[in-house]
Amino acid sequence: EVQLQASGGGLVQPGGSLRLSCASSGFTFDAYAIGWFRQAPGKEREGVSCFSSTGYIYYADSVKGRFSISRDNAKSTVYLQMNSLKPDDTAVYYCNTAKDVYCTEYGMGIGGYWGQGTQVTVSS
Repeated sequence: EVQLQASGGGLVQPGGSLRLSCASSGFTFDAYAIGWFRQAPGKEREGVSCFSSTGYIYYADSVKGRFSISRDNAKSTVYLQMNSLKPDDTAVYYCNTAKDVYCTEYGMGIGGYWGQGTQVTVSS
């Protein structure tokens, strides 16, 4: 059974940083692309970043230069380092994966497996 456990969210002031983690199990982690989505109240779900099994990385324009994704295949975990946070980054963040989900430097698709989400609130 595929399981994704996101953690690391919280309340942070504008300009601050957080690191999200998504611990995974139940599948061959290093063979899957894995990514992060977010959804703010009243807004569409947005693809934030993904890291393919072959090393491609995608960032949404809204987070380029501020967020950094990494993965540790030995720990089956993907991380999202978020710096220079803005109030517009406030959302529930979800990790997402599937065997052949699209993930290149040009964009990301939506996989069939979701984590439970972690709340990020950026506010003074």
